[in-house]
Amino acid sequence: MNTSAGTSAQLDFTSFTDKFKRLREAIGRVILGQEEIVEDLLVAALAKGHVLIEGAPGLGKTRLVRTFSEATDLSFGRIQFTPDLMPADVTGTSVFLEEGGSSRFDFQRGPVFANVLLADEINRATPKTQSALLEAMQERSVTASGERYELPEPFVVLATQNPLEMEGTYPLPEAQLDRFLFKILINRPDRATLQRILVTTTGADEPTLEPIFNREEMLDLQAMLRAVPVASKAYEYVVALTEATHDHELVRLGASPRGAQAIVLAAKGYALAAGRPNVELSDIRRAALPALRHRILLSFEAEVEGTDPDTIIREVIAQADKP
Repeated sequence: MNTSAGTSAQLDFTSFTDKFKRLREAIGRVILGQEEIVEDLLVAALAKGHVLIEGAPGLGKTRLVRTFSEATDLSFGRIQFTPDLMPADVTGTSVFLEEGGSSRFDFQRGPVFANVLLADEINRATPKTQSALLEAMQERSVTASGERYELPEPFVVLATQNPLEMEGTYPLPEAQLDRFLFKILINRPDRATLQRILVTTTGADEPTLEPIFNREEMLDLQAMLRAVPVASKAYEYVVALTEATHDHELVRLGASPRGAQAIVLAAKGYALAAGRPNVELSDIRRAALPALRHRILLSFEAEVEGTDPDTIIREVIAQADKP
């Protein structure tokens, strides 16, 4: 009996690996030269997490999100964040209707009611509007006129922000940053990749793709990821990394427990993507950068010296790896 159950679980994990590979390769045919970023995005989404994508204009942030939505055959919603955007423009609003001599309020759902929500340039909206996403991201529901409305499953927020044009922006507060499982950085492509992009995107036909799997399969993969076992040694390593972020001399505030949870969940995804039904320390190291870079606050000295969070996280990992 036990052997059969183990075999069944192994088959499920193999299915995850195969579908993950197909999805990664399909998106990679459209999003060129960003293999690691594509894999990070997929792992976060399959871990039921939200992603903050940061990069300069023109690097394909929006295209990456749209391609992911198309490849998974999920409903797609987009919100262009601007200073005049109101919370109701995100969640929806109640409208007064009169029909047949009777009147009632009817809730008109906003763009947040989608499987994949692109929050474009999220740091351009006011804090009040940014906070409208908080309940949706954490509770996967919105409340309007005293009524609670469940969001569709799966529900993934993929938010973008431009790190260069900071005038007229509202930096995301720590409470909202902590809602993102990952922060992914997109850098400019190298010369060879740029040439491939030009050849692919400036011809008569742009690359397109067919959905790899549907909503139900996506939910199955999310459940499989959660079922991956984690050894006590791996948990101890995650705790050590998280605690070390608080002890670093250039960190004012270290990672939260939610950051440690993000590392564990992402490590499960990386393990299955590599065809392993168990988490190794290498998976945890891979998850640490995107899971923690937006969860640590640097000291004034670090900011003056130009030290970035990735440098500190790499130092923390190196310290934890010492015998």
